[in-house]
Amino acid sequence: MHDIDLYAQLGDLKEVDYRNTLAIATILEILITKGFIDRREFSQMAQHLDDMSIEELKLLRNR
Repeated sequence: MHDIDLYAQLGDLKEVDYRNTLAIATILEILITKGFIDRREFSQMAQHLDDMSIEELKLLRNR
């Protein structure tokens, strides 16, 4: 029975992840469409954040 509960929880997490990803993609498209950011700017910032260490991200968050 425990295994079934675990699989159900994983299924729920996948649904939540999908909804969160959809919301982020929607917001991003709106910002691009309205000219607040461009795709290149977004891509560069995403790469920059991805390259940062956990400690650097914590320092950035605490500013």
